[in-house]
Amino acid sequence: MGPVTVFGAYGHTGRFVVAQLQERGFVPILSGRDADKLKVLAFESGLEARPASVDDPASLDRALAGAAAVINCAGPFATTAAPVIEAALRAGIPYVDVAAEIEANLDTFTHFAERARTAGAVIVPAMAFYGGLGDLLTTAAMGDWTAADEAHIAYGLSSWHPTAGTRIAGAVSRQRRDGRRVRYTNGRLEYRHDGPPTLEWPFPDPMGPRAVIGEFTMADVVTVPSHLSIPEVTTYMTAEAARDLSASDTPEPAPADELGRSDQTFLVDVVVRSGGSERRAVARGRDIYAVTAPLVVEAVDRILTGRTRTVGVASAGKIFDAPDFLHALSPHISLDLPS
Repeated sequence: MGPVTVFGAYGHTGRFVVAQLQERGFVPILSGRDADKLKVLAFESGLEARPASVDDPASLDRALAGAAAVINCAGPFATTAAPVIEAALRAGIPYVDVAAEIEANLDTFTHFAERARTAGAVIVPAMAFYGGLGDLLTTAAMGDWTAADEAHIAYGLSSWHPTAGTRIAGAVSRQRRDGRRVRYTNGRLEYRHDGPPTLEWPFPDPMGPRAVIGEFTMADVVTVPSHLSIPEVTTYMTAEAARDLSASDTPEPAPADELGRSDQTFLVDVVVRSGGSERRAVARGRDIYAVTAPLVVEAVDRILTGRTRTVGVASAGKIFDAPDFLHALSPHISLDLPS
């Protein structure tokens, strides 16, 4: 199926993606801004390295030459997404990224939707734990419903040790929002100065009820409403994980198994409501960064083998058969989906 360029290959998530591509029989091309880090990874892996910078379009063209697709793992995506998408459009190959930044994902939909559709190109933003998995679960929970009144996506993280990339992306997002928080209500994003509510969320076993930060808004508020008619989309985060993220001294994730995954576990609980009815979809697994790799590689595999439902800029739930996609992740996550 041709090699796949990974931009930001030496980053925390990028390394998981490179390993997953190799496991699935793809040949990764290593790319990114730091030539020294690339050299080390190329030496360790025996793979080809092609340094590239977002402010040098010719270097991006060289990085994508001969590739079947590109996966962008290099944040902040406010800086990297548009230049790498432009390079993918020039190369005529699909672009997939793992952006959790709300505004960067919005920019991708806003700036590239028409051009990508006209070109018949495939661009899938937020194909990651945040944005992608929640969208797939929400789409699967919807089933045959064409609309719902509200969607609730609750993240039950045992802890959250953020990577350096997560911290930088968060700082960029806060700057863009002027320190305000954001939520999705009445069919649009709303920016607010007040604090988010704290409440209890009834997670299924083994987690059980936990204190969560309500309106702890993640990329799902971009991906879900991009294709589902749901005017209220709310995301929640376990209070401990939110505290970990906000503390400046929380360490980066530490490897705890032979795959390099941390011992942090997650449970994503999605509830959609329509009238008096409610449907639920649940995913459980380990390490939010590591699980992004099978998500994004499964997406590339499906795009390259024509198992897609649309072209243009599309979220995971729009372009893929959501229940089928989720079941394909079964070695990495356990699922409870509506029958």
